[in-house]
Amino acid sequence: MRRKPKRLAEAPTVFEAGKGSPVVAELDPDRTGAVGAGPGGGQGVLVTTQAARRRELAELLADGPVDHEVAAMAQRIARRLSIRRRPRDARAERGTGALASVPYRYRSDDIDLDKTIEVLTERPFPADTDIVVRERMSPRRAAVLIVDVSGSMRGEKVRIAAATVAALSADLGGAGDQLAVLAFWSDAALLKPLTTPATSAKLLDQLLRIPARGLTNVGFGLQVAHAELGRSAARRRTAVLLTDAVHNAGPDPRAIARRFAELHVLLETDGEHDAPLARDIARLGHGRLAPVHTHRDVAPALNRLLTT
Repeated sequence: MRRKPKRLAEAPTVFEAGKGSPVVAELDPDRTGAVGAGPGGGQGVLVTTQAARRRELAELLADGPVDHEVAAMAQRIARRLSIRRRPRDARAERGTGALASVPYRYRSDDIDLDKTIEVLTERPFPADTDIVVRERMSPRRAAVLIVDVSGSMRGEKVRIAAATVAALSADLGGAGDQLAVLAFWSDAALLKPLTTPATSAKLLDQLLRIPARGLTNVGFGLQVAHAELGRSAARRRTAVLLTDAVHNAGPDPRAIARRFAELHVLLETDGEHDAPLARDIARLGHGRLAPVHTHRDVAPALNRLLTT
């Protein structure tokens, strides 16, 4: 029997470093002309929309180091997994667009000292390409990875998250592309905005330091991701939702899924999951669904979704 998602009386919270643009949290899906309650999710009609509350990311992350064994395992997976790289034309990437901080590729000598120091603190033996420089870039592709961290980040769930972060960071971490990483539960945390560089090691550390949460508001995670993609001028804007799709708080996520130009779903099937809802989200988001049972399924699945 499908559970009825919990009604929201107030807007959820977005955790983010620094200040960002407002995100509207929709508590009444019918105000947008979207579908109402249906199989696999939805809570009926509420009365308002509100601006999401904002808090500093540092307030969310647990103090102290994460479990060393779990962190080491995640990093091992991150180092050996990536998806196939698409051919790149460097001439098409550089341009007169916004000034961006990007890894050094033997083109610019305008070093972003603050970002370089941040990267080098995590690399005891840095390479030339660990230096961060400023270049004017015309982004080719922007992607947001939306990671469901509700419940406890343990076992295969950690392995799958590590593999996904590593694969997308390797494929979309270079010049000419933008990658954002967003974690969500009943609230959401923007760990990496599109224009901010961050290593996969740092992103995994932040994911593992988010305290365990129970409720899953898939719709709000999609709202924050959609707002972040809207800030990009990239020709192709993609979202990848990593979730078990067990939606148990907030409005039906199908409503916001319709607004994406390309929204793919990686469905975690190692435990309880809602395949019909995941299938609907991918279909309405003009994307595709790929089940992943273990972390070894992630790279092949992303290859199918993104290399078209």
